[in-house]
Amino acid sequence: MYDTIVVGARCAGAPTAMLLARAGYRVLLLDRCRFPSDSMRAHYIHPTGVAKLRDWGLLEHVLATGCPPIHTRTTDLGDFPLAETPSPADGVDFELAPRRIVLDAILVEAAVAAGAELREGFAVIDLLTDGSRVMGIRGRINGCEVAPVRARLVIGADGLHSLVARAVVAPITDIRPALTCAYYSYWNGVPLTGAEVAFRPRRVVLAFPTNDRLSCVAVQSPVSEFAAFRADIEDSFHQALDDAAPGLAARVRVGQRVERWRGTADLPNVVRTPFGPGWALVGDAGYHKDPVTAQGISDAFRDSVLLTDAIDDGFSGREPMLRAPAGYERRQNEAALPLFEQACARAAFTPFPPAVLAARAAQRTEDSSTSMQLVR
Repeated sequence: MYDTIVVGARCAGAPTAMLLARAGYRVLLLDRCRFPSDSMRAHYIHPTGVAKLRDWGLLEHVLATGCPPIHTRTTDLGDFPLAETPSPADGVDFELAPRRIVLDAILVEAAVAAGAELREGFAVIDLLTDGSRVMGIRGRINGCEVAPVRARLVIGADGLHSLVARAVVAPITDIRPALTCAYYSYWNGVPLTGAEVAFRPRRVVLAFPTNDRLSCVAVQSPVSEFAAFRADIEDSFHQALDDAAPGLAARVRVGQRVERWRGTADLPNVVRTPFGPGWALVGDAGYHKDPVTAQGISDAFRDSVLLTDAIDDGFSGREPMLRAPAGYERRQNEAALPLFEQACARAAFTPFPPAVLAARAAQRTEDSSTSMQLVR
């Protein structure tokens, strides 16, 4: 019998399994995929998330793949482009955007190195229960059902459409429909000095450097435009770039797209109660928001730490097992709900408050004044 079974081995599940295994628990990590494998998900990491990679001893592994640190983010809110350095977090002042085929494999390898048992190609089909309490899982490998597996706790890290969340009927505490659709791809020959972000009334554009000297360029539009966008992705994408970021659009037209288009309108905003008798949720399984703020990976890393701490408190007896996960939910909500509201506002293309625009104008003036002093 395992202490925990973690269903889903990507940016929420693999760190959770790693941290639990490092704490001395017997952990089974399951995923229907085999690694390395790609995922149609955002892969931008803010300094808070980069700091976690450093703390876990994994940052050097990510940098060794050739993923460039992002030291500058240029944001245009419709007023003017403003280049800034990322706000430092725990001593880290840069961002990263490693490809998921790279990052996820590093996280899975770290979980296994910590002592977690990995079963790839494993599809969970149901949960084992005893009354209202979850006791384990049932699953298949290569289409054949295998013996049930039991654990003290089953953790759903299996994404927005989490089987674990559905099986336990995890209560939804907030839900808002999809507000945007998103398309992105990868280009060669599109020079970027850092990340570039442009917000317009019906468009958001994000571009950043990633592995293999490629640039990822993404466009988000109102979800009502998804059918029209999908009907002619190439033309719609370039038109959106022309409208929102003409300078970037010109560079993209000169560059060469080297991978297929990826896109979706399946971007609802959902918050679920993340725990119950014998189960817990982490990552998108418990808390999913529009990717417009690119916070998903950083949030998943944060919550894997919060959940692991709560589980350790409960398993070790420092807190009653029924009470410990409540602390996880409270701490998660304190950190996550303001970001949830922010993402929903940005995804609804809500105008930025005058105070934000005024602060940007003041910073631009200050930066200009500093530059003049430096050249004197």
